[in-house]
Amino acid sequence: MEVKNFLIDQECTMLEAMELLDNVAKKVLFVVNKGKFVAAITDGDIRRWILKKGNLDATVKEMANYNPKYLMQEDKCLAKEFMKKNAIEALPILNEQKDIVSVILWNDEEIESKKTLNIPIVIMAGGFGTRLYPYTKILPKPLIPIGEIPIVEHIINRFHQYGSHQFYLVVNHKKNMIKAYFNEINKSYKVDYADEEKPLGTGGGLSLLKGKINSTFILSNCDILIEEDYEKIYNYHKKENNLITMVCSLKNIKIPYGVIEISKTGEIEEMKEKPEISFFTNTGMYIVEPKVIEELENNKVISFPDIIEKYKQNGHKIGIYPISEKSWLDMGQLDEMEEMRRKLEREDV
Repeated sequence: MEVKNFLIDQECTMLEAMELLDNVAKKVLFVVNKGKFVAAITDGDIRRWILKKGNLDATVKEMANYNPKYLMQEDKCLAKEFMKKNAIEALPILNEQKDIVSVILWNDEEIESKKTLNIPIVIMAGGFGTRLYPYTKILPKPLIPIGEIPIVEHIINRFHQYGSHQFYLVVNHKKNMIKAYFNEINKSYKVDYADEEKPLGTGGGLSLLKGKINSTFILSNCDILIEEDYEKIYNYHKKENNLITMVCSLKNIKIPYGVIEISKTGEIEEMKEKPEISFFTNTGMYIVEPKVIEELENNKVISFPDIIEKYKQNGHKIGIYPISEKSWLDMGQLDEMEEMRRKLEREDV
């Protein structure tokens, strides 16, 4: 079953809605107008219409609820509690464009749209993870467990759900442990490795993949999870004809102090009490064209942001794809790792 099985146009008849309700064997359908989610209709709505001696030729829009219950994608972990509170059996999950990306059922099953993003995924998995010491004294950062599986497997599983089957891990620190882990687990995707002989930075390791990737690919750090529609990010990248698209997250930071701005004469020019600063920051995920790999110098240490800056200076088109703060999970530091663990555990409840 797919999301489209739950959708019905508002101009359809009540009898068509009843037939579709029987087909999905659930008590609710989600109403669309010109492809956009606008309402919900339940078997109860139809029953009440009939009992009021309503016209059997009526359309869905005459009996649907145009104030439907839903959750945004970043709040999906709250679905079970939300459904219990509102006594609903099927809950639509929306992205920022208010499109339905999945439907969560009362038995915890999640119905998703079929994904077809079968492009290579490169994960930079060779860092020493010094900010996560002492965990990384024993394990390489990609294998630090978040819940029951390591972070890098969470990342791979997300992309695999969107249709990607080919993964490349650029490895260095404790690389044999990473290889051993993926050799032992059952998986329906392929993992290949690019072995760094020396640390080459977040961009230099891509030179080891020359001749292996000849299509648009996604590059990701090994300590982040992006809860977004990867297919939409890819389509945006292609539509804009970007060489590289950086996925950027909105950040809001409230400064816990009063901020004073001083004039040139040493007087107080302005006072701001606990101001809030909003800005976009690099998440560590990019959509990249293959020429970037082919044009890299071999064995040269370079960060991927420096690669971006070089192309930007040479007039190439570099874009950004903005996401919300809640859509980015980062385990680069201990407190952030614990927050990621809490959120993923809530999703699994």
